[in-house]
Amino acid sequence: SLPAERIDLDKVPERELDLISEEELTRLLEAPTGDSLKALRDKALLELLFSAGLMVSELCSLNRDSINLKRGEFSVRGKGEKVRLVFISDSAASALKDWLGKRTDLHEALFINFKPGRKDNLDESARLTPRSIERIIKHYAIKAGISKKVTPHTLRHCFATDLLANGGDLRSVQMMLGHANISTTQIYTHITN
Repeated sequence: SLPAERIDLDKVPERELDLISEEELTRLLEAPTGDSLKALRDKALLELLFSAGLMVSELCSLNRDSINLKRGEFSVRGKGEKVRLVFISDSAASALKDWLGKRTDLHEALFINFKPGRKDNLDESARLTPRSIERIIKHYAIKAGISKKVTPHTLRHCFATDLLANGGDLRSVQMMLGHANISTTQIYTHITN
């Protein structure tokens, strides 16, 4: 017979999670160096993706005025037009302050593209796209010596498993990720058993 304290969760289809180790994550977050506009943007982008557990589409849609750095939080519109509150780590807030402090353009988007040949290399018409963010992350993963495939969603997975490994409960993680169904969040539980 089974022990009384055993808890059975719904069967979740086996899915390969694209995870990197804690040490690889640290190397990735530290990969953008220097104080050029591009390095500051990329540092802020990586820190925010990880610390808030954002989907890449949510990151792309953020505007400069959507983030309250003093309160360390902001609202994001996820799938199904649902709005959820997201919190910012101190390191992400610091990286965002550095990035926004050095920007001289007036574009409303939080993360914008750079165009070679323009003054300041800023392309003020170009909000970063999911594809451009994927390329940025791939560039820094290679720079950090990570041989696994690293995507924006990898950072979301790291956020979720980090919360669960440090005592976060499944329902809270579900809310923070904006999952409609808890079975989606359960994918992370077998990693943190």
